[in-house]
Parts: sequence; C-alpha cells; structure tokens
Amino acid sequence: MDLTGGSAPARTSKNRPSDLVPDPDAVTPSGSGSPSLPVSGGAGPSSAAPSPGPRVPEARTSAASRSGAGASLPRTSRSRASVPEARGPVVPEAPDARPDARPTVTELRLSAFAGHRSAAHALGPVTLFTGPSGSGKTTTLRAYEALARLGAGDPLDEVFPDAADLVPERARPDAQGRRGFRIGCTVDGPCGPVRLDLAVQAEPRLRIVGERLTARDRTLLATALRDPGRSTVQAEWHTAGATPVTRAPLPDDLLGTALLPLRVAGRTPGQLEVLAAAEQVVVGLRSAFACDPRPERMRAPVPPGEGRLRRDCANLAEVLHRTHNDCPRRHHRLAAVAGAGCAGTVTGLGVRELREGTVRAVLERAGRTATPLGRLGDGELRYLALALTLLTGPGVLEMDRVAEVPDAMQGLTLLADGLDRGLDRRQSAELLRLAVEIAGDGHIRVAGSVGDRTAAEARRTPGVTVVDLGA
Repeated sequence: MDLTGGSAPARTSKNRPSDLVPDPDAVTPSGSGSPSLPVSGGAGPSSAAPSPGPRVPEARTSAASRSGAGASLPRTSRSRASVPEARGPVVPEAPDARPDARPTVTELRLSAFAGHRSAAHALGPVTLFTGPSGSGKTTTLRAYEALARLGAGDPLDEVFPDAADLVPERARPDAQGRRGFRIGCTVDGPCGPVRLDLAVQAEPRLRIVGERLTARDRTLLATALRDPGRSTVQAEWHTAGATPVTRAPLPDDLLGTALLPLRVAGRTPGQLEVLAAAEQVVVGLRSAFACDPRPERMRAPVPPGEGRLRRDCANLAEVLHRTHNDCPRRHHRLAAVAGAGCAGTVTGLGVRELREGTVRAVLERAGRTATPLGRLGDGELRYLALALTLLTGPGVLEMDRVAEVPDAMQGLTLLADGLDRGLDRRQSAELLRLAVEIAGDGHIRVAGSVGDRTAAEARRTPGVTVVDLGA
C-alpha cells in the first residue's frame, strides 16, 4: 500500500485468513468436537487435540492462575480484568527482530465483520479510510478500537454490546443457532511482526471461541471451545521445554493473549518467546485512543482535575489549564495551531479561573477582548481538540497507559472516525499537515475516516495512506 499519498483499495484474498471458524460462509464458531487448533513449529509442539496435561508453574498469582487445569473459571463480564504490566522479557534473536522498535499495529484484518469480508488493511503512520456511506468506514475503526479494549482487559460484553449486529448478513447459523465474526491484527515491534486472530461467537451466547497468536510461522497460543457448557476455552501455548506445549483453560470473555503474563512462567526460551510476543501485542493495542470531540459538551466551564482529555473532549478547558501550567512549550505550539484554524487573529490560548472554582479556556486576541471557547463554532472546537490530541501524548489523554514501559517505547495511535466532520477546507488541510508532521517523529500515528474532499487532499499529501473502501 502506498504511503506517499496514493489511494489503496482494501486487499482481499480468496483464501481463508484463519481457520478459527470452520466455514467462512457460515461464520459459525467451532463448538464441541471442533477441530483442534494445535501449536505447531519449533521444538516439536504437539499437534494432538488439547487434553489436560502438565502445567508450567505461574510466575504470578491471580484468580485465573490459581484455577486448576480443567476448572471452570468465573466469568468477569461486570468488571475489567487485571491486565499485567509489560515486564520486558528477553526477546529471542530473529532476523526480523528490532529491539528498539516501538510496538505498532501495522495491519488490521476484518475476515468476517459486519459488511467486511476477507479484508486486510495495511496501516501507515497516517491512514485515512474513505468511501461512500455504508462502505464500512466506522466499522473498520470500530474493529480496531475493539481489539484495543480487549488488549486492555475489557470484557467481551462491554466491548461488543451489539455483537449480533456485527455478524455478516450472509452468515448462516449452524444446527445450534450459532453465528459470529472474525477480526485480527498484526503488531510489529521488537519481536518482528506478531499476528493476533480472533473468532467471536455472537449468537446465541457471546464468547471468544478461538484465538491464535503467531510469530515467525510459529503458533504461540491457540484456543478453542471444547465444552459449550463451560465459560472457558481450552488453551495451549508454546513451551519448548521438557513439555513442548502447556494446556490450561482460559475464560471465554477475555483476550487470552492479555492473560498470558499471568500464566507463563518465562523459564524456557519458548516461554520467553510467548511472553515477548504477547506483551508486544498488548502494548501495541493499548496505545490506541479513540477521540470523538463533541462540541456541545465542550462549551461550558469545567472544574479543574487531573487534566486528562476524555474521549468526547468535554473537559478541554481543564486539559488546557494543565498544559498552560505544566507544558508551556506544547501549549504555545497549540496556540499557534489555533491561529491557523480559527477565525480572526489569535495571539494565544488562555485559561481563566472563575469564582465558582471552574476554569474557562479563551482565545486571546491582540488589542481585543478574549473569546471564550464556548463562543467558537463546532468546527473550531473539533479542530482544537484533535490538534491538542496530536500535540500531547498518552500522559495527557484518558487512556490505559502501560506504566512499566518506558515513555520512549510507548506510542499513541489516534482513532478518529469522521476526522474532518464539521471542519472547513482550511481546517482539514491544517489538521492533515499537523498529523503528517507529528507522525514523522514516530511517536504518534493516526487512523481515521474522512469524506471525499479531505481524501482528495490526502492523496496529494506525502506520508498519508488513503484506503478507499468503496473501490
């Protein structure tokens, strides 16, 4: 896919991208008696169907790790799972390994999801999806955000409250009335490219029925539903020790990859390889921040707080209060960007502390009374909020940071459905220019959807990938 401004249609394949779901037309997740998903490659992992076997002692304890093999794990649909922080295990040497690389999602796969079939989209530093209404721009970004939330430990029913609506229309239920969908991604980083593929049963009961984690043609983790009566899937992961494969149950409403650091001891080269790949995927997914500025919520003064920008940017004034005090250089740069996208002459971005204990952000004007942000147009407010997101980082956003990963190794991917919504031509062009400039530093990436006008401008902009879903 062209990263220098060309338009690239979605790549499709006649081959099934994953065998997690037996029939791609039926999109029916496997159930009891389904084929095994063996761990293969390397030092002779078994290809036999999963069965209770020796367990590797866990490096950490948790409710999941204290459960014995074959035990029925409690569902955790009402609260987020405790996702362990990355420990930075030794990365096995490989030709494509890049020890200093920042974990980054470089491909999104929609094998069978809503209106998408066998679609794989390469993601560059700035990737914009375009196409007519109904072409799948929103659902494409929805799939990315869903993977990010699962990587952060969110339970399946919170990520997909409308799961049945995401099953492809042509999907036929099996004899038990089961239907589902499949999504996946590739995360590049110190281990090289690592693939994650999921099969989700949406009907009659929401659950993950198949998960596969692969790197360098080796399956590191595979799960499959064996007993529909249990709230677990049978998992097996690569060990490459005295026991080539470790088998244990995992909950069917959580991402197994995110749970591996709780279950894998990290004592053998194979276990270290599994840990490194799993943590790379989790860190890469957790770098996403979905931003959808809502101007109607951004106009009123707000009480000061910790200054982390929310998804709807309703607390924009609070965050500007923080950047004004703690990040003067970034704040000054944002003021310059505001001048390029807001009407009239802007000399600065100020914050007023009001008598009732709230704060209000204002545009400062030379020789004129400052303009409260509440008086700005919807496009100006959206422009300011998106520019602020690009000019800051995870520490200023309300997102799930990986605390034990150094800042230099953490990135940010801004997910913006309707990136140019409400923006005029000048604002769209300036925001696009800013996105390309910031992405060039390698810390921040952008994946968004835009209309035809912005897409045409983006095709002429070096460093932008435009994916036309209507092509």
